[in-house]
Amino acid sequence: MNKNVHFKGRWVLTLLSIIIVGGVICLVKLTGTNAEDIDTDLRAEGNQIYKDPNASVPERVSDLLSKMTLEEKIGQMTQVDRNFLRSEEDIAKYYLGSLLSGGGSSPAPNTPESWANMYDRYQSISLTTPLEIPLIYGIDAVHGNNNVYGSTIFPHNIGLGAARNPELMKRIGEATAKEVAGTGINWTFAPCLCVARDERWGRTYESYGENPEIASSYSTIIEGLQGTNLTDSSSILATAKHWVGDGGTIGGDDQGDTQLSEQELRDIHIAPFIDAIEKGVGSVMISYSSWNGEKLHGHDYLITDVLKQELGFSGFVVSDWAAIDQLPGDYASDVRDSINAGIDMVMVPEDYITFISTLRNEVNEGNISMSRIDDAVSRILTKKFELGLFEDPYTDRTYTPTIGSEEHRDIARDAVRQSLVLLKNEKEILPLSKDLNKIFVAGKNANNIGNQSGGWTISWQGSSGDITPGTTILEGIKNVASENTEVTFNERGVGINSSYDVAIVVVGEKPYAEGQGDRPNGLGLDRTDITTLNQIKRSGVPIVVISVSGRPLVMTDQLSDWNALIQAWLPGTEGDGVADVLFGDYNFTGTLPISWPRSEEQLPMNIGDENYDPLFPYGFGLTYP
Repeated sequence: MNKNVHFKGRWVLTLLSIIIVGGVICLVKLTGTNAEDIDTDLRAEGNQIYKDPNASVPERVSDLLSKMTLEEKIGQMTQVDRNFLRSEEDIAKYYLGSLLSGGGSSPAPNTPESWANMYDRYQSISLTTPLEIPLIYGIDAVHGNNNVYGSTIFPHNIGLGAARNPELMKRIGEATAKEVAGTGINWTFAPCLCVARDERWGRTYESYGENPEIASSYSTIIEGLQGTNLTDSSSILATAKHWVGDGGTIGGDDQGDTQLSEQELRDIHIAPFIDAIEKGVGSVMISYSSWNGEKLHGHDYLITDVLKQELGFSGFVVSDWAAIDQLPGDYASDVRDSINAGIDMVMVPEDYITFISTLRNEVNEGNISMSRIDDAVSRILTKKFELGLFEDPYTDRTYTPTIGSEEHRDIARDAVRQSLVLLKNEKEILPLSKDLNKIFVAGKNANNIGNQSGGWTISWQGSSGDITPGTTILEGIKNVASENTEVTFNERGVGINSSYDVAIVVVGEKPYAEGQGDRPNGLGLDRTDITTLNQIKRSGVPIVVISVSGRPLVMTDQLSDWNALIQAWLPGTEGDGVADVLFGDYNFTGTLPISWPRSEEQLPMNIGDENYDPLFPYGFGLTYP
């Protein structure tokens, strides 16, 4: 090529570049548009280390962060419930970094395929942004992928605490991760590491027990959820919650005040988080509650000094649902104080536009430093890179068929067996013979999947009835007993007479979740259960009581009427696990993870207390001879 021609060509290109840049500057002056925003596409087209899977995660994070505008950074710190999106296009418009489905925030129809399609649609919108930063999507998969119809519902934590089996927890974590990944979701708000110190608290069943030793040993579930490598398509991000002390509030008041010395807080409530951090848990959620009168969501000492610096937590911190709104002061101070305290992502979850504009104003006014913003965004982006979302942002549908699979239901059935605690077995009435002539089954929880699954099942508070596929305790009894055994069921006990060999009465609680589950005024059996039990008692037939509840109930006055008592907790969808042990195919191995009170006047009561006098102590559990 002629050198003069080559030179002239370069001169023309240079002139064109000057004209283009000058035009951009003029456009900025004429329209008042932020030049940083206009330059977005040019930034995305430059050197893109962050898109190189062979680069290290810190290098990718640093490169991407250097290309981001303040608006994009704030978007990464914002989490919105899908139900409150004004428009799906707002995902890209506001550079949203995360969506969630709160309890019951499900697509229609509520099928695994609908979940996967919904997730992929949202993700595709997020990838239309100039820097193509993928979403991270959170869900409360707290005992299986419990929002999805047809999923495997494992026993709630209190029952798993009775099992005392860390290896089982790892298997449950692996199964749950696959069922969540099969819907596209890549982040669960679990495990709950709260140490429940008062049974009146409505979240007691979300705790593994009153002693931190169980929750500490159960950090193995994090290994199951996150796998050996987060980039594996069957791995999801885990969340240790709620930091910290939510199980110790006065009177078991949900979102109340935990009044303890710092040493007591560390010994009881912080202890399980240390093990979770050692296992590499990816995120930590802050508690609604207070410590000695100060709300945790604004507690910079506990979040930044203790959690991040002292304990070395390197993941990101997320708020609970609209929890920063409970901080004292106006909304601007809520945003300022929570971010400065160390919260990296805020679960807004509704008015995200106000949150975004408020956070922007606080940064622009110098009330929140850019270094704090960059730290928060770096932590979030690190997990997105580690999850492999930049390379594989969409659902891996090879895991969709695992949802509710026989393999996973077998794990859940085994978990039910191990969670059961035998509290009374007068004259060794148990195990029952499979060849009994006649068995009478009664009680509101005998044939009710919703009741035996509890809260956080399909919906937030849970509900009674046939809410998802599974096996009720009654169906399990029919499946395990001999085909020659006559099994009769009447929920209220009507029709029983002395011809029956035994009556199995399944009593306890109906579903509830946080707040609505608080019971400050009594933990006794309800009137329905008492009426049913009295009906059975009049027949003179031996009585085996199975309690389905999220905590110990006060049964002292009725216990002498029963030949046997089994605490089944909230077993989930695999009720045949109860029958497996009831008829002796498996022995009882569960022991109480929480002290059983004689009366409500004793509450709160925990192992190690002065004048400790429970009906059944922590660690109690009978076995078959």
